[in-house]
Amino acid sequence: MANVQLVENLRRLRDEHNYTQFQLSKKLNISRQAYSNYETGKRVPDIETLLRLSDIYGISLEDLIARPFSEMSRTSVSREEKGPYSPGLVIKSGDTIYLTEEELILLKGYRQASPDDRRLARKVLEIPDT
Repeated sequence: MANVQLVENLRRLRDEHNYTQFQLSKKLNISRQAYSNYETGKRVPDIETLLRLSDIYGISLEDLIARPFSEMSRTSVSREEKGPYSPGLVIKSGDTIYLTEEELILLKGYRQASPDDRRLARKVLEIPDT
């Protein structure tokens, strides 16, 4: 039996974040049809998919599954994506991080810098050597 609240939240969150079913299916590494089945209640996502969805939307698992859409917390960092931020993925933890254009430029510059320039940047920013 489908969780009616989850089905409603999946559709409303996707709409609020301007995602298509195809975009979400790519983020979840599933087919668009599989994702569509979640929104129609034909299938229930496994726990790993539910956790990934809660991470994508920056909400708790409880909010995703049980809380009415109108009562969800709107204070999470994911709300920043509507501003001048770009999402990225922290490789080690799988967390989503949101960066400004300036931060993206700095990171790209750091990656292209020589080892000496990287060392200097870490020193200026007071970041210990790794």
